Amino acid sequence: MNMPTRPTTSTAAALVLLASSAATASAAERVVWWYEAANPDQQRHLAEVLVAPFNAQNPDHELTIDYRGNELNRQLRVAMLARSGPDVVMTPGPSYVASMAQAGQLLPLDDLAQKLGWNDRLLEVFLDLGRFEGRLYALPKTYETLGLFYNRRVFQEQGWTPPRTIAELEALAEAAMAAGMTPFGAGNSNWQGANEWHVTLVLNSVAGPEAVYQALTGEIPWTAAPFVEAIETLERWWDAGYFGDHYLSTHTEQAFGKVATGAAAMSPTGTWNFQYAPIYFDGIEDELGFTGFPSADGVAWPIYPLGIGTTLSISAATDNPEGSAAVLDYVFSQEFYTQINKVWQAEWNTPLRDLSGVELGDAVMPQYTQAMADLARAVDEQNYGYTSWTFLPPATNNYLIGGIEEVWFGRVTPAEYLERLDETFQRERAEGKVPLVPAR
Repeated sequence: MNMPTRPTTSTAAALVLLASSAATASAAERVVWWYEAANPDQQRHLAEVLVAPFNAQNPDHELTIDYRGNELNRQLRVAMLARSGPDVVMTPGPSYVASMAQAGQLLPLDDLAQKLGWNDRLLEVFLDLGRFEGRLYALPKTYETLGLFYNRRVFQEQGWTPPRTIAELEALAEAAMAAGMTPFGAGNSNWQGANEWHVTLVLNSVAGPEAVYQALTGEIPWTAAPFVEAIETLERWWDAGYFGDHYLSTHTEQAFGKVATGAAAMSPTGTWNFQYAPIYFDGIEDELGFTGFPSADGVAWPIYPLGIGTTLSISAATDNPEGSAAVLDYVFSQEFYTQINKVWQAEWNTPLRDLSGVELGDAVMPQYTQAMADLARAVDEQNYGYTSWTFLPPATNNYLIGGIEEVWFGRVTPAEYLERLDETFQRERAEGKVPLVPAR
């Protein structure tokens, strides 16, 4: 995923057993899902909204969720090599899927997609992103985007309007500093990967998604002029103090919370932060605003960079492929989308093509509902950008994250940073490690 969740606890097994025991029959075949970290409330939601109803509706199968916490990825790699592990395989993104598919560890899903109607039910671009060498191996558990969170009350008091251009963004940032605010609520103390959110934003909103697409497909290098301008823009914001003085010691969740208090004017981050809105905007929900990130001259607005937080597959070694397919079918239903998003926003935005039958009601902030509808429409119309954690190969993305700090601290120039990025990308591209990029 793009960022860590809160720590898991030992209550997971008890919660799952309580939720599933009533529906479990002696003849039921087990379906095991290894899950990442989840806090007690999140585990309870899955027990009540996923495990219990699935088992009740599928008496021949018994779903159990095994919480592996932050060790999931390591344990999963070992288990898959040994042809053991879970039936439902959960990975951090498409690059993991490619390597597992290449090793024959995942079950092709093409026949299931046709039989169960996934081809019509899910947005086409996500089916493409789950393919390797022409076959479908994964479906996204959630998709997400980046944008600009802000406090409507603060903006109204200051006489500000949400910026749509880079020039407007920079003018507002200067006004925020003059008013004693940090322009950007941002930090990476708990997750260095937060750096890539900012790089992704400028690559798409300054260089433009068409340029990013051309680089991903090898038509132009990452050293091309639009990317130099993008990284120089990000360097300028850092040098001007837009990220504040404590970026390296600020927690990502704490940074989002600064928007609620007015300590930060804006927060350039992802839609997964909607899960924190009930905490920091409790009682002041109407004050939370979200909009597309501003664009440079010549780049359309808004651009929604497309990201996949997690993928779901079926193990090739499963003893219960029918039950595993039934679990995925339930996860990608309007029924489950409705119920899980009422209690756990932003982590279960499954890529359903049609959300017209989804009724989230007052339990969900309308800002989140609107943001997800806007993103779904942008994807369906192929008017989207590209997140680094979804479309770049692993070594390239690792350098993108760590290397940008070298730019910020003046150790390398934007041009030198991009040269190293391009060298790494071209090497991985030659090795076949670049995830599939759907045609625009």
